[in-house]
Amino acid sequence: MLDYRLPGGVAVTSRLSESCEGARSNAPRRRRQPGFTLIELLIVVAIIGLLAAIAIPNLRNAMDRTKQNRTLADMRQIGSALETYSVDNNVYPKGLNNAGAADMVPYLTPSYLPAMPPGDGWSQAWHIDTNATGTIYTITSYGKDGIPGSNQGGPTADLNCDIIYSNNAFYQWPQGKQQ
Repeated sequence: MLDYRLPGGVAVTSRLSESCEGARSNAPRRRRQPGFTLIELLIVVAIIGLLAAIAIPNLRNAMDRTKQNRTLADMRQIGSALETYSVDNNVYPKGLNNAGAADMVPYLTPSYLPAMPPGDGWSQAWHIDTNATGTIYTITSYGKDGIPGSNQGGPTADLNCDIIYSNNAFYQWPQGKQQ
């Protein structure tokens, strides 16, 4: 309670002041609670976002390279089975045009290949061709995009380029850093 005097000697007592003082003294004091502030959390989220922006493209490229390497290995395996078939039969299977895995099963499994790979590393169908006389075979994967491209032969530098294996050798293959 505050007492003060007005000019002329009149004493005034203020109850308003008393209620304010009481409220101040009865109010619980705020203590710092354990935890993180909003700014600290935002900084952590920003750092995680930055790391993800750097890591995700590299991870995707590594996964695509793995699929590409699997495709190369499967093509060699199918090619070896066709070579073994030709040793036993003096020719490759004759007149195949754009044959897939299911078309090759009667020729190659289980005698020459335990199981025919159902498709390339990107789960797309194989494209296997042989000529009418059974002297040439070609195994093609259309690459990551699954679209036939220009087949100029030699090394390629793009994941979307076709991979071509013909008569026990790669005609067009990936080499170097793939985009």
